[in-house]
Amino acid sequence: MDLEIEPKNIDNIESTSVLQQTSYWAKVKQRQGYKPRAFDIKLKSGKLEIKRDTDKDLSYATDDILILLYRLNETNQLAYVPYGPILEPKQEMQGAYLEELSEMLRNYLPYQCIAVRYDLRWESHWANDESRYDREKKWIGPPESAIQEIRINFNTIYRNLRKTITDNLPSNTVFLNLKRSQEVILMAMKPKTRYNIRLSQRKGVIVREAEEHELDIWYEMYTQTAARNGILLHDIGFFKSVLTACKDYSGSNTGVHLLLAQHDGIPLAGMFLVVSGNRATYLYGASSDFKRNYMATYSLQWYAIRKAKSLGCLEYDMFGVSRADNKSHPLHGLYRFKTGFGGRLFHRLGCWDYPFLEKEYETFRTSELNCSGYHLR
Repeated sequence: MDLEIEPKNIDNIESTSVLQQTSYWAKVKQRQGYKPRAFDIKLKSGKLEIKRDTDKDLSYATDDILILLYRLNETNQLAYVPYGPILEPKQEMQGAYLEELSEMLRNYLPYQCIAVRYDLRWESHWANDESRYDREKKWIGPPESAIQEIRINFNTIYRNLRKTITDNLPSNTVFLNLKRSQEVILMAMKPKTRYNIRLSQRKGVIVREAEEHELDIWYEMYTQTAARNGILLHDIGFFKSVLTACKDYSGSNTGVHLLLAQHDGIPLAGMFLVVSGNRATYLYGASSDFKRNYMATYSLQWYAIRKAKSLGCLEYDMFGVSRADNKSHPLHGLYRFKTGFGGRLFHRLGCWDYPFLEKEYETFRTSELNCSGYHLR
């Protein structure tokens, strides 16, 4: 495939709208105990579907990739690639690309690294497959893992790519087009969403940008949200790293905004709005158990959407929903809430492993059977 890679400093990672593949994100995860590594990639562009407005030599495509190393135990490590790589080959060459990239990365990773895990941002091969939709036109998801593995390993040599048991980052999301006017964005929302935005405003809910020292206000709401929904509770240091990593980041295309919605000075909801390149991401959200009928989360999102647009963003990532309007899915509530703001539902390929140490990898894979849900990586 004529692929070349070369290590690089994480400070020199190229700017991108994919937040989890930025130098800023490397700083965040470094503060959380991961060891970030970065590499330049050079690949013959004939294997890729790339649109470029340039007259320069197109025989090669270039990219870089952020890898997060973390320890599984005293001996073994895993190399995790959040929403990468960014360069997207044609579907029939994706497995071959990941295979060759993995084999080249093997030479630069610790001997005790049992596998490289790609949290792929590429669109699912089955997203537009009519046979994967039910009678109500709802996407039922990809086929069983064995079928997925046959397809992704097409054109590979070792047939070594494995579908993970769960995805680390959300594989389904909603993208809002911010190129439109505020009026058009608002009218594209579902009537109930527009009603709740106006109801919240009539009740006097206001949204403001909070300071770093107010993180504990947001965290108190987050603990309530975690208890209410039965989600994994991280300590406040996890979220502090997201706010403070900007101090170690010299780039100009990333910004973090902690937003709070309140009524009569009482916080009702909050969120992390993170801007990277021309995309804004609703990264983490929380809401209080108090005055839930004030619909503060709707005012909060509408404010965040307008703020992102004012900052020059062209896209707003809702970051995580169920794959369809399925009442039995644990993320069904988020699906109804986030899709209410309009936007385009997007299905990613999700997490894939390329094992290096088979015995150790199988032990790790077995341990993951006892875990469920998303990990905030």
